[in-house]
Amino acid sequence: MNLPSKYIERAVEQLSSLPGIGKRTALRLVLNLLNRSEGEIDQFAQAFIDLKAHTKTCIVCGNISDHSCCSICSNDKRDRSTICVVEDIRDILAIESTSTYKGVYHVLGGVISPMDGVAPSDLSVVQLIDRAQTVDVHEIIFALSPTMEGDTTNYYLYKKLKDFDIVITTLSRGVSVGTELQYADEVTLSRSILQRQPFTI
Repeated sequence: MNLPSKYIERAVEQLSSLPGIGKRTALRLVLNLLNRSEGEIDQFAQAFIDLKAHTKTCIVCGNISDHSCCSICSNDKRDRSTICVVEDIRDILAIESTSTYKGVYHVLGGVISPMDGVAPSDLSVVQLIDRAQTVDVHEIIFALSPTMEGDTTNYYLYKKLKDFDIVITTLSRGVSVGTELQYADEVTLSRSILQRQPFTI
């Protein structure tokens, strides 16, 4: 694609580096931005500068937050005896959209995937074990996507947690095998949470 300006080309390169955005979509977005006022562009750019500068990771669960403790962990109405283990923030958003789950979360930061070079040490497993050893925790829900990597991670976590006096459950298989959790519809996901079952190997 021959572009008439090196500045347009650089902007297209940056936007097309985002997941799901190809060169043509990036060019369309760049041309739209080019037609905006300087003030609008400054506001647009500042939003991303602020995003990087001020977004924090919750010290309790690993969720994304504006503060050191996220709005879920700091909410006294949440059930702290139940921890739902998820891969990343997108899964929290998916589960929260169902308005079904009232417990708290633990973000692993990924799943075990030797092919991608992701080992257990790359995830927040130690932090989960530390939380599991507190007196208040009664149940841990494995809410990882039902993929090979998700099942491998579930098995690893189960081996680490099985000797604790904690109920370990997993989502019912209303979520199809191979489906990324974040793409499951709200009704299916809600039923999977409500009908969760004991985790077995």
